[in-house]
Amino acid sequence: MHILIIEDDLDLGFALQQALKAEDISSEWRRNIADAPRGAQDMEFDCVLLDLTLPDGLGFDLLKRWRKAGIATPIIVITARSALDDRLAGLDGGADDFIIKPFATAELIARMRAVLRRYAQQASDIWQLGELQIEPRRHLASLNGAPLDLSPREFQLLLELAREPGVVVPKGALAQRLEPLGDAVDFGALEVHLSNLRAKLARAHPHVRGVGYMLLP
Repeated sequence: MHILIIEDDLDLGFALQQALKAEDISSEWRRNIADAPRGAQDMEFDCVLLDLTLPDGLGFDLLKRWRKAGIATPIIVITARSALDDRLAGLDGGADDFIIKPFATAELIARMRAVLRRYAQQASDIWQLGELQIEPRRHLASLNGAPLDLSPREFQLLLELAREPGVVVPKGALAQRLEPLGDAVDFGALEVHLSNLRAKLARAHPHVRGVGYMLLP
């Protein structure tokens, strides 16, 4: 999982990154709207933690701009504003959840997992896609009840494809998601990992030639 934090408070931003790292969640931290992704092509994140009051503008405006641009990435608003009108404005503006400062990082991470489950159309921490079962937090997968012996990279690939079953994930996007803080995985290596994963799944897992990959729901 790779998270974008947009928060100007230095202490909170650092604490959030440390808490996420402890949960094996990578993140990038930006402090201004000007440094935020502008379009869907730049939004290579699984979830966004967005403060409402930033040095160069309002998080509300950025949220509305993203949703207007068709960006569907889950967004959790984090703010000191506790008024009901502010919470309603955030949710009506396209936020997936709203959490008031100060908050426990454990609660925030639980809320993140909840919005990601909803985004993946899963009701619990065990994802079910037909005969395929995935437990993201335990890094386990099984097919027809039989455990799958997946390498860490194969499991990571399976999880990325399972987030949007039936949707083609472009090769470039998938390669970058595997190494969100470094250079994208080489396409040749990506093909090898996907070939191995396809063999272990023993199910339709097509390569859409010239475009990307998808996992059938």
